[in-house]
Amino acid sequence: MIPIRTSRRTAEISWFADLCGGDTAFLGQLDGDRRSNFTHCQRIVQQAERLGFNNILLPSSYMVGQDPFTFAAAVAPSIQHISLLVAHRFGELHPPMLARTISTLDHLLKGRFTLNVINSDLPGVREEGKVRYQRTREIIEILRQAWTQDEIHFRGEMYQFDLSAEPVKPYQQNGGPLLYFGGFSPEARDVCAQYCDVFLMWPDTEEGLKNTMKDVSDRAAAYNRKIDFGLRIHIIVEENEEQAWLSTQKLMSRLEVKRGEELKNRAQDAKNMGVLQQNHLRENADKDGYAEDLVWTGIGLARSGCGAALVGSPDQITDKINKYMDMGIRSFIFSGYPLIESAVKFENYVLGRLPNEKLAKIQGRIPENEPDTPLTTKILK
Repeated sequence: MIPIRTSRRTAEISWFADLCGGDTAFLGQLDGDRRSNFTHCQRIVQQAERLGFNNILLPSSYMVGQDPFTFAAAVAPSIQHISLLVAHRFGELHPPMLARTISTLDHLLKGRFTLNVINSDLPGVREEGKVRYQRTREIIEILRQAWTQDEIHFRGEMYQFDLSAEPVKPYQQNGGPLLYFGGFSPEARDVCAQYCDVFLMWPDTEEGLKNTMKDVSDRAAAYNRKIDFGLRIHIIVEENEEQAWLSTQKLMSRLEVKRGEELKNRAQDAKNMGVLQQNHLRENADKDGYAEDLVWTGIGLARSGCGAALVGSPDQITDKINKYMDMGIRSFIFSGYPLIESAVKFENYVLGRLPNEKLAKIQGRIPENEPDTPLTTKILK
C-alpha cells in the first residue's frame, strides 16, 4: 500500500462546474443554452449540493467564462453544505491580498473552501519553469505563515514581507485550507510533495496511476510528510455497458476533428506536459479509444486537460472507483456531458454506493464551532 495521509478507506466525491465554457451535449460544439454565465454555473453548483457531492471544482483559464474567486463569492450565500475547490494560478494576485481573498471566502463559506493551486504560465506571458515553480513555492510559504503564525516574516527570491497575519486569518484551523495541486513534471510533483495536501492526477492506466502515486509519495517522505491523492476524470454511466457505449457515440456524433482541435487549443494550458500525456494515453489506446478497461480517451479530441472518461454500467463504474480507492486515491472530481444531467445520473446509479466525506473535515481543518478569528469574535487591537 502506498503511504497516504488519510489511511481510512474513504473518499471525497466532487463534481465540476463549467466556469470555462465547455458544457455541452455534443463534444466539439459550443452550446449557447449552457454557456458559462452565472445563472447556469450556479445551477450546476446547487444541483451538485442537492445530489450530495461534497466538493466542486471551479476551474480557471483565460477564456470566455468567469473568474473563480468572484464566482465563489457570489454563489456562497446560496449554498449550505458543499465545499468550493477554487482554482487559482499563482502570480495573478499579490500574495498578501491572495491570503486576504482566501480568508474572506473561507469565512463566507464557514470553512468549506479548498484551493486548487495552478502553476502554469500567466495569460500572455511565457516563463521558464524554474521561475514559475519558485514563485509557487514562495507564495505557499507565505500562505502557510499567514495561516499558522501571528506575523509573516518572509525573505525569498521574489517576495520579501514583514506583515501582521491578523488581516488574513482563515476560518479553518490546524493549518488552514487544504491545497490541491496537479502537474506532470518532476518539479510539480516535488512542489506538491513538499507543500500541498492532495496531488490531483488526470486519467491514466491503473499501472500509470500507481507509478505516479509511488513517485510523489516517495518525494513527500523525503520531506517527512504524507499527502493524499485525487483523480479528475469524466463519467459516462448508463443502465448497462451497451447503453454507455452508445452514449459515447452520441457525444461524438457531431465532432469535426479540426473544430475539436480549435476548441482544445483555446485553453492557455493546451500544450503543457499533462495535456501531452493525455494525448499519449489516447494515441496508445485500442481501436475503440480505450486505454484500459472502462477508461475511454475520446474526450481528449476536443478538450484540453482531463481527456478521458470512465464508461460503463453502474456496477462497472462502482467497481472501478473501488479499485482506485484500494490503490489509495481519496479524492475524486467527476464530470460529464452535459454537467447537470450527468450529475443526476451519477447520483442515481453510483454516488450512494460510495463513501463520501470532506477531506478537510477528516483532517480537522473545519472547526465544529465558530473559531475565534478577526472576522468572527476575536477582540481587535
